[in-house]
Amino acid sequence: MKEKSAREGRTLQDVANELLRQSLAEQTTRKRVKVRLRGWKAVQQPGVDLLDRDKLFDLMDGR
Repeated sequence: MKEKSAREGRTLQDVANELLRQSLAEQTTRKRVKVRLRGWKAVQQPGVDLLDRDKLFDLMDGR
């Protein structure tokens, strides 16, 4: 931005503001993408207490 502002004889703030405006304008014209998330059926496992965080971490880490 410093090089651009020096080359164009403008302040750094002017160049920064212009680049921000351009970026925000491009964001509104971008194509939106739909994302579908798929879940899974949760099945309660014997010996697993969902309210005991430490035991859950131990089970997930295989400790």
